[in-house]
Amino acid sequence: MKKTMMMLLIAGAAFLNAQKIEIKDDKVLLDGKAILKSEKINVFQYSFYTLDDNEIVMFRMFDNETPQYQADDYYVINFIEQRIKVQCTDFSRVVSGLGMNSKKSMEKLMAWLFKEKVLTPEGTVNPDRVGVFYDKYDEKILERTVR
Repeated sequence: MKKTMMMLLIAGAAFLNAQKIEIKDDKVLLDGKAILKSEKINVFQYSFYTLDDNEIVMFRMFDNETPQYQADDYYVINFIEQRIKVQCTDFSRVVSGLGMNSKKSMEKLMAWLFKEKVLTPEGTVNPDRVGVFYDKYDEKILERTVR
């Protein structure tokens, strides 16, 4: 019984501390407060800016020149100021329901970056966490792709 109560308390605390991330009117809102600007370049590319218009993160999806074959698709998260690009094939972390045409997918990306503490609640990139993020998720796709 004590273990059950402890688990419920921990789960409840985690739920209460969850931050709500939303993209509305080209702004990234964290718990209702604008912390970043977003720009949809096209179906495959989004950029994120500080409130004073400095680009800090760019997301781009690649179909690897085989639009009918999705198993080789990947995406790149480019941390502009750190000059670090994370190449990944795990779309479950960034695609929400309707695919890349949905701002919900970019909200999911932002939630992932906040969860990993790559983005701060002030809307800045934590350079130390970018390195950790790179080590955890980069798959070095272009290094193993013959062109």
